[in-house]
Amino acid sequence: MSDIEKFKIKRLVKELSSYKGNGTSMISIVVPTGYQISLISKMLTNELGTASNIKSRVNRQSVMSAITSAQSKLKRYSKTPPNGLVVYCGDTIKDGKPKKLNIDFEPTKPLLQKVYMCDDHFHTEYLDPLLEDSDKFGFVIIDGNGINIYTVKGTDTERVAKYDVDLTSKTRRGGQSALRFSRLRDEEKANFLRKATELCKKYFLGNSNLPLVKGIIVAGKAHFKNKLVNSPLLDPRLKKVILKVIEVGYGGKNGFEQALDASKEVLADVKLIEEKNIMSKFMNEIALETGKYCYGVKNVCECLEETVISDLIVYEDLDLFRVTAYNKETDTEDVLFMNTEEMEKTTMDIRDSVEYVDYISEHYGDYGCNLHIVTDRSAIANQIISGFGGLCGILRWNRDTTTYTEPDDDDDDDNFDFGDYEVFEGDFI
Repeated sequence: MSDIEKFKIKRLVKELSSYKGNGTSMISIVVPTGYQISLISKMLTNELGTASNIKSRVNRQSVMSAITSAQSKLKRYSKTPPNGLVVYCGDTIKDGKPKKLNIDFEPTKPLLQKVYMCDDHFHTEYLDPLLEDSDKFGFVIIDGNGINIYTVKGTDTERVAKYDVDLTSKTRRGGQSALRFSRLRDEEKANFLRKATELCKKYFLGNSNLPLVKGIIVAGKAHFKNKLVNSPLLDPRLKKVILKVIEVGYGGKNGFEQALDASKEVLADVKLIEEKNIMSKFMNEIALETGKYCYGVKNVCECLEETVISDLIVYEDLDLFRVTAYNKETDTEDVLFMNTEEMEKTTMDIRDSVEYVDYISEHYGDYGCNLHIVTDRSAIANQIISGFGGLCGILRWNRDTTTYTEPDDDDDDDNFDFGDYEVFEGDFI
């Protein structure tokens, strides 16, 4: 799951958690992968009959309305989607205003637990697995006894390769044969390192042009780990994603457990490092005065419309809304960008509003740019948020702001200014 998809789920969970119900009129349904929708529909029919016995008229009507809405959502699906199905329906209250909410979507990865809850709030805790880190990392544990390759994805670990080696020990005696033994040992070590680089390429690169893992941790005893990292035989594409080289006291599984404990902070900071890199790139464009940058709502929106932005940086809690408002003077609907305070003070008739970060996460592809939604966990992020309003972009080229005035086609040619040129009269030969 991409960072943008994870962000959307995070925003959805936040939005759903802000709603409260009038009684137990909010229904949460999770249809797990492979489960029959017809069984859920049958269960809702039974629940509808039970709900008719609720004593409170208001609560009874709200619950029956929510169940009916959920049944209508399920009728849209002939079978359960590959990753399951999530449905939220109910009569809700937000900011003191009643609102009927009906949401259905296929999760970004399989959900295995069947859920049906009728409560005074939506149960979003069942979406937590969608927010877990789904990036895959590679671990290489190498020493004089062999190499073990592991992959880690969330809480799942798997050993994908194991290669043992029996290197000739150092020779203390042997006379004239000592040099020959030393050369043979060096050849064995070189062959082992060559085999190690081949295994890394096979399991971390495969037939792809890009690494199959987010990052690689290399760990081991003695000098083999450093020789592997610095080997010219190791693919340069894999060298770029090596996050850390760790000294461990064991090889094999024990060495992997030791390396895993020592690299937790590194793995947790991968997303933070990506944020720092894109924001440092933006700051470098400013420092070098390349002109390939923009910031501020007006400039960023103009550059987006011109499709000149290659990387758009948006603060995840940006106080900005995309507003559709009715302009009485021009009798038109205008699209404006306002913060919360401006929306409260405006006298315009606001027809629709959506948080800008939600809007751009859905439509950034229409503007041909890469979207980076950043947090405030680093100093450089706080500098961009406070100094540039949390909205800025890196341009593909230096945007030319010069304006040109097109000549009027109806201008009389006789008004042409000849300046200092000499005008000849008569016939031309």
